[in-house]
Amino acid sequence: MFSTQFLLTSLIVVLMPGTGTIYTISTGMAQSWRAGIVAAVGCTLGIVPHLLASILGLSAMMHMSAEVFSIVKYAGSAYLLYLAWQMWKDTGEVAFGSKSAGSGYTKVAWKGIVLNLLNPKLTIFFLAFMPQFIKSGDMSATQQLVGLSAVFMLMTLAVFCLYGLIAGGVRKVFGAMPKAMRWLQRSFAVVFAGLAAELAFSKR
Repeated sequence: MFSTQFLLTSLIVVLMPGTGTIYTISTGMAQSWRAGIVAAVGCTLGIVPHLLASILGLSAMMHMSAEVFSIVKYAGSAYLLYLAWQMWKDTGEVAFGSKSAGSGYTKVAWKGIVLNLLNPKLTIFFLAFMPQFIKSGDMSATQQLVGLSAVFMLMTLAVFCLYGLIAGGVRKVFGAMPKAMRWLQRSFAVVFAGLAAELAFSKR
């Protein structure tokens, strides 16, 4: 079930830059490596509903309903624009204080969850991606999908945590340059705005 082809393909998919990747890196660079890891956890949790929908076959219904797809798509696009605006107006200073770190991390995690939750293309992607690696044998297709999904999630979490750690390290370099940090954040904001436009005009 966990073939070399599946592991390599999954790794390539996880490494490809997307909204979760950009969010994790930007959070790690703007705030801290800890925040980057929290963002990675949030983004990983955000793909769970899509994986469950694929396993249960709910994505087939969503694929047939253009209205549902459009509603989720535009909601996701609007949320990306909101994140872009928040990032644009941020000063680049550390957002977490010692007293409010817990609530700050919770907010970071929720942003990551909502970010991936409002991307309907993920459900359709997993519906098309996972079945390719199901093999005939003693295990049922559902059991294999659960196993494949678990491995994909762990791989996503590991790679995104690495992104968060690296981004936190890079932050130390830019931390002494407030102006550079501010423009770096605004660059990420422009990227998010571009991703929002791409999602809004995308087709299934």
